[in-house]
Amino acid sequence: MVCGYPENEVLILLQQKGYKYRIYPNLCQERQISSFCGCCRYVYNRCIDYRKEVYASEHRNASRFECMRKVTGMRNDPETAWLKECDSMALQESVKDLNKAYQGFFEKRSGYPKYHRKHDRSQSYRTRNQENGIRFEGNSIRLPKLGLVKVKKSREFSGRILNATISRTASGKYYVSLCVEEEVIPKANAGGMVGIDVGVKSFFADSNGNTVENPKTLHRYEKKLAREQRRLSRKEKGSHNREKQRVRVAAIHEKIADTRTDFLHKVSSKLVSDNQVIGIEDLHVKGMLRNHKLVKAISDVSWGEFVRMLEYKAFEHGTAVIRVPRFYASSQTCSCCGYKNPEVKDLSVRSWRCPECGAVHDRDHNAAVNILNKALAIAAV
Repeated sequence: MVCGYPENEVLILLQQKGYKYRIYPNLCQERQISSFCGCCRYVYNRCIDYRKEVYASEHRNASRFECMRKVTGMRNDPETAWLKECDSMALQESVKDLNKAYQGFFEKRSGYPKYHRKHDRSQSYRTRNQENGIRFEGNSIRLPKLGLVKVKKSREFSGRILNATISRTASGKYYVSLCVEEEVIPKANAGGMVGIDVGVKSFFADSNGNTVENPKTLHRYEKKLAREQRRLSRKEKGSHNREKQRVRVAAIHEKIADTRTDFLHKVSSKLVSDNQVIGIEDLHVKGMLRNHKLVKAISDVSWGEFVRMLEYKAFEHGTAVIRVPRFYASSQTCSCCGYKNPEVKDLSVRSWRCPECGAVHDRDHNAAVNILNKALAIAAV
């Protein structure tokens, strides 16, 4: 039996997963990648101009297909015929990205689409897998227009490749991210139930009395990063030494991001494998970042990415991740009798005694118990 699913029934689920690999293009391929990124950026920016022109002259929004035809016209125009050297599917994906950006703007989920900058150190483009054009061949991966590129195949998968994103980081490393559609047989979990109260002092406290310490990744590398950034500021602009120092600074930023991601993967994997139900508070992280005193600590702890990992991993394990409403007073409510103590709003109050029943509560553990109870109540509805 797979926990969370009926007896004597094996469910096969279809899931899209991402697999990221380090690639080692040769000098010619590096130039091609840079050129393709430039072509996609050019198409993206010109389509913004085109949509602005259509709206100004006809008072309507140009569709994605109109932008596609515009790109086809640019490829046939002698002045921009160099776009033919780029993978045509990558240009189409760039137009799709712009269309998604406009949809987010119209639905008031994001601001107006911005132009892509040429001088951004991190660049990427996406292409589709058409007629098995993206495939592994030994220690290499075949990519459209690039041919065989040496790859470090660190993970195996069994599924159909939908698309690939080729990216270059600020430190000059190259990666390919494959979107793979594969069949997933849900894995068993231990069947536990847990409520999680995330925080800044400790990463989270759960309803079972356990606490996971905050790794404070940025704090660990902060002095080293500041030192290298000072050295960068002293280098002459445009010099080779400045470029080498810029790469050193970028490498530290990547080290911080990789260390944080590794920690989040390990913690989230353990939670979904140990529990059948996970209750977690639905925090408004974007709003909390407006607090200038806590913005660095909140950004470093990565609550949003942690919840995202929990939810997609829970799909494989048959685990239910239930978000508790953000305005639920989990810290102020006594988990024994339900009394609401407004004095606990003060974040400096780490433990308190309930005036009603006399129970003594640790702030974070009490909140985690309340979150679990609320999650179970939501699930029962």
